[in-house]
Amino acid sequence: MTIQHIAVIGGGTMGNGIAHVFAQHNFSVRLVDIKQEFLDRALKTISTNLDRQVKKGILTEAQKDETLKHITPTTDLSGAVKDVDLVIEAVNENLELKQSIFKTLDEHCKPSAILASNTSSISLTKLAAATKRPAQVIGMHFMNPVPVMKLVEVIRALQTSDETFQAIESTAKAIGKTPVSCNDYPGFISNRILMPMINEAIQCVYENIATPEAIDEIMKLGMAHPMGPLTLADFIGLDVCLAIMEVLYEGFNDSKYRPSPLLKNMVAAGYLGRKSGRGFYKYD
Repeated sequence: MTIQHIAVIGGGTMGNGIAHVFAQHNFSVRLVDIKQEFLDRALKTISTNLDRQVKKGILTEAQKDETLKHITPTTDLSGAVKDVDLVIEAVNENLELKQSIFKTLDEHCKPSAILASNTSSISLTKLAAATKRPAQVIGMHFMNPVPVMKLVEVIRALQTSDETFQAIESTAKAIGKTPVSCNDYPGFISNRILMPMINEAIQCVYENIATPEAIDEIMKLGMAHPMGPLTLADFIGLDVCLAIMEVLYEGFNDSKYRPSPLLKNMVAAGYLGRKSGRGFYKYD
């Protein structure tokens, strides 16, 4: 199957990054969100990131303009997806919300369309089961920031067909990404390994073993990590970290995945990291 026309559901950090990358590689992209103001913000972010690429010599001004022409913003979900080859859902990490969207997509997409989710932890098998085309459901977990990071974690639901996997693998390569396959278990690979490390770093702060600055410096200098785990947690969003830890804890029923009380408290206080201006560090 050749994929050329796509729709991205959700214009947030991940959604606008996914739209950016596909449009940059000459795919026709419909970017869908529930409010025009969200779409306007997404397009502004994409334009800013394209300007950054122009300054670095990655793109020309003409290529930037061409990329933006490939993106059509809309609040009309059913109309946007009716004739696309691939839909990538990139909304909040909430199973019920994603299942509802997948049911709607299944109803309005053409029979051959592939339905993908950018979920970082939620079961693709459950999302596939919400549709009448489970063999055409798959995970495409992009890394943040999408225009920069090469990895796409390709998650096969229990029902995903070989044909669907091969189409998505080829498509990921066509946009300059490196697809790496894994099967559908809580947290997949990236977050099953990453999030417990972040959670343990948070637990070290909670137990007053060291300051956030000291923990990050130890991991950067001692383990050659480019970014300390608490700086990374702030970048990802503490609410996202908590949601993933809760999926792991529920999925495995193992105490080693239990979210730190400090993580829960910070999210309850609205200290979500960079996006709220305060997490383990303060941001202007």
